[in-house]
Formats: sequence, C-alpha cells, structure tokens
Amino acid sequence: MAALVLNDEQQMLKDAAKRFMSESAPVSQLRALRDNRDETGFSRELWNSMVEMGFAGTLIPEAFGGSEFGNVGMGQIFEQAGRNLSASPLFSSGVLGVSTILLAGTDEQKQQVLPSIADGSLLVALALDEKPRHAPAHVHTTAQSRDGGFVLNGRKTFVVDGHVANLLIVSARTGVGDKDADGISLFLVEPDAVGVKIERTIMADSRNAAIVHLDHVKVSEAALLGQFDQDFDVLEKVLDIANAQLAAELLGIAQEAFERTVAYMQERKQFGVVIGSFQGLQHRAAHMFSEIELVKSVVLKALVALDEGDQEASALVSLSKAKACEVAELVTNEAIQMHGGMGMTDEFDVGLFIKRARVVQQLLGDYRFHADRFARLRGY
Repeated sequence: MAALVLNDEQQMLKDAAKRFMSESAPVSQLRALRDNRDETGFSRELWNSMVEMGFAGTLIPEAFGGSEFGNVGMGQIFEQAGRNLSASPLFSSGVLGVSTILLAGTDEQKQQVLPSIADGSLLVALALDEKPRHAPAHVHTTAQSRDGGFVLNGRKTFVVDGHVANLLIVSARTGVGDKDADGISLFLVEPDAVGVKIERTIMADSRNAAIVHLDHVKVSEAALLGQFDQDFDVLEKVLDIANAQLAAELLGIAQEAFERTVAYMQERKQFGVVIGSFQGLQHRAAHMFSEIELVKSVVLKALVALDEGDQEASALVSLSKAKACEVAELVTNEAIQMHGGMGMTDEFDVGLFIKRARVVQQLLGDYRFHADRFARLRGY
C-alpha cells in the first residue's frame, strides 16, 4: 500500500480544482440556480469550463480522450466541489457513467461513449434505485428478450441528472436467480426512445434528480452492457467508485462548514467577548477537528485502495462513506447550533451545507447501509 500522501500531480490537480471551484463555482452560484429554479440545475457554461479543465475525463483512459488521473485525482476535485457546493453533472457522467462503461462496455461501446463524455458533448445518468432507500439488488424493472432485442418495463427513482441526460444506463432483471443479485443486467437506453418518460424532481439541496418511467421500451441487443444476467458484480464496483467520491465530497462539506463556523466564533460576541473564548465551544470545535482529520485519512485510504485494486477496497469504501456521513452530520449540525438563530436564516450559507450533506449522505447508501455492509464484508 502506497503512503497516504498526494503525489506532485495529484497535489497540482487539487490546487487547480481549489482555485477553479472557488472562483468559477462558488456557493453564490448555487444560490442563483436555486432562486431562479433553473431547469438544468447547473450552469452549462461552468460545465464547459470544467470539461476544458479536464475534470470530465479524470477517470477516462488517455486512449479515449481522458487524463486517467484515477480515483485519488477525482477525489481531490470532489472535495473542492463539496467545499463550494459546486453543481455539475460530473458525478453522474464523469463518475457513474464512465465507471459503468469502463467496467462493462465492449471496446466499441467504450469508443462510442467515453470520448463524448470527456469532451462534454454527452451526459450520462445511471438509473439504478427503485426504493426510497438505496437497495441496488432490489430490481423490479424487467428486460424481456424479444425480436433480437429487449423490452424494458419499470420505474427508477433518484436518477441523478436524469432530466438532462443524453444517455441512460438502466439496471433491469433479466433472470430469476437464487439471490436478489442474480439475474441483473445493464442496458443503454436513449431518453427520447418510445415509452421513456422522465419526471424531474428537485431535491432538498436544490439539485436535480429524476424519476424514469419505462413502458415497453424497446432496445437492441447491442444495448446490453456487460454479461447478460451477471452485471451486479459490475454495479458493486461502480458503486464503490461512486461512494468514494461522495465521501470525498462530504469531507469537503464538513471542512468548509467547520472553517466557516470557527471564523464566526472568532467574530460573534456575547456578554462582551467573542464566543470562541468559551471553553465549552472550544471543546466542541476540537472534537469536530479531530473527527474531520480521521475522515481525511480514511477517504484517501479508500481512494488509493481503488486505484491499486486492493482486495480490501470495498470494505474501505463503505468505511469511508459511513464515517464521512457521520462526521458531515455532526459538523453541519454543530455549524447551525454555533451560528445560533442566524444559522437558521437564509442569509448564512451553513443552511445550504447541511442540505447538501443530507442528500449526499442518502445517495447510494447512508451511514446505516455502509456500516452494515462493512460489517458483512469483514465477517462480523
């Protein structure tokens, strides 16, 4: 296992992402998107700039137009996105879409899709969950073989950026196995295909997801990704990659919320003295600081493990997501508390951080889901 420090290239990417997000995608931009009820949910101009920065191709091999900076590299971008609440389709396309195509796609499918994601001309969304809580193996959407292709029927929820995607990747049940994970396949579906209905939903953090309805949607045999009936293993690997990036985003959210709170404690006066001088608040701040430091280590450990193909990667990802969920909840709650009544107003940004944190915590498995998964993977 490599040392848990960034190399020169990764540090340069982190610094570049920090400058870019703070200058081009600050919290004020999210406010504007929210207040205008923007139909896209992100700035197309910003996305084009992110593409030019190479962010969209961070996980894509150079042969397909990317930079192949790996999970550690992408994690640095998501940490800065968390700090600035930067809204973009990077997660849906650059992480979920890219990872699924890389792991399950044929050479032809990779050539058709990956360069277009890297150059920003294609937005991809993964239509996976069907229940109120994340349960990737509970798939009731069906895909029946018919006339040399497949017919899909079902309903997907919480499809991140599904309302603007140019291509959907849909999980469907193609067989009946001994376990829920058996008989699951992945398909490429055009959002404008006959029988596809997409319903935009606005989440608590003002971002967009979608409900995707599939009513006798016909796809060709070439639309199948990976191996028929056996794509759940691919999904698990994709979800590991995705959850590691969500953990990195939660780390960024927690760090920024903490730093803003400490700054406020050094300015706000009560009884004629700054509240940062109160020992009780100092103890709470010290606790948050130590917890954030733990998250830094476990998130980087998970990202490195993914890049190195470590057999412990899945357990480390669930550990990092669970810990990041726990600490992000602690810090954002404390941020509201320590800001007092002002923290509950829209004038202060801490309310935006807590809303984004709660959505990311739930996305692709919350604390309980990943604590349970970690325990199972470790044989507890």
